[in-house]
Amino acid sequence: MRRILMGCLLMLLALPALSQLQTNELSDPEKQRRYQELTRELRCPLCQNESIAESDAPIANDMRRDVHRRLEAGQSDEEIVQALVARFGEFVRYSPRVTPATWALWFGPFVLVLVGLLVVVLMGLRGRRSQQAPAALDDGERARVQRLLRENDRNQ
Repeated sequence: MRRILMGCLLMLLALPALSQLQTNELSDPEKQRRYQELTRELRCPLCQNESIAESDAPIANDMRRDVHRRLEAGQSDEEIVQALVARFGEFVRYSPRVTPATWALWFGPFVLVLVGLLVVVLMGLRGRRSQQAPAALDDGERARVQRLLRENDRNQ
């Protein structure tokens, strides 16, 4: 009885590995090359930092099947990418196009670095000003200060 139970458990452990086996052989080598390029170029929406070629997520499996089906149907690479972008959003591209919606993605890091540099420069200038010794008074200014101090003493 114990051996039967262990055998069943071992077979259950093998099921996830079997579900990930996927063969996407295409009818000609050129389509196979395009398939490999497209699946490396598209990002998995679930894993976020893996291409659909690398990802084991079910959504990546669906996307690979969709790419395979569209290639066999004769669609161009751009048509396939556009169909997946329409379905999942611009995020599925590893290199999204520069549009108003992606400006923050493309230019945000540069703007943040420039703002940071500006803050550092302004803080440096402010610190340098506060560390400078006050300028020495000339004789006329010294006499005026003495006069103002005497007038202040008389008024008190």
